[in-house]
Amino acid sequence: MASDKVRYELRDEIAVITMDDGKANALSHEVIDALHACLDRAESEARAVLLTGRERRLSGGFDLTVMISSPEATRNLVTAGAELMLRLYTFPRPVVVACTGHALAAGAILLLVADARIGAEGDFKIGLNEVAIQLTLPLFALELARDRLSKRHFSAAVTQARIFDPVSAQDAGYLDATAKAEILFETAFDEARRLATLPDPAFRNTKQRERAATVRYIRETLAADMAQLTAVPAS
Repeated sequence: MASDKVRYELRDEIAVITMDDGKANALSHEVIDALHACLDRAESEARAVLLTGRERRLSGGFDLTVMISSPEATRNLVTAGAELMLRLYTFPRPVVVACTGHALAAGAILLLVADARIGAEGDFKIGLNEVAIQLTLPLFALELARDRLSKRHFSAAVTQARIFDPVSAQDAGYLDATAKAEILFETAFDEARRLATLPDPAFRNTKQRERAATVRYIRETLAADMAQLTAVPAS
């Protein structure tokens, strides 16, 4: 792939995509482009996708150096991120995320757009912390949260920026299951193999119908919403 921060491996017809920048696994333009390249390849040769991160970290969100630089840079990066999230949300193959640790902001959105989410047990933070860092949650993220999170936890998760541990994240709807860190990958890989057996095009057509209304609303509002974004205040 085009970046040493994102690795791709085809294993038993499962596309294993690993994000590892050695730090927070920030979503930069480079990483987003590399993930698109991996998805291009997966769409042509894999029956399911397994997305995972480095030890103790799925992703800390969008690249903060870009997000604090200027409103224009913020808009460009978040728009690119929104397009990636929509692609994952509508991807024609099953998408499983093995959440290896912390998943904050855009890292949490990666959980919202996957078909199955399995998280490592441990003292990890999962959630949409945008409001807490003085950033209005983008509408696309809010609508994805509305679709995937429990109604009981929705307001606390999006408006109050509540952060969850893996156990409470499962109750909230960020995760579907948890596993011990040492068996997380195998557990998630087994789930990817199970989902890969679902027949196509029945899976992709039903997934499209399930998510069409959310996608349509996000598409109708994305440009206007991005125009209102401002840079994150530097701490």
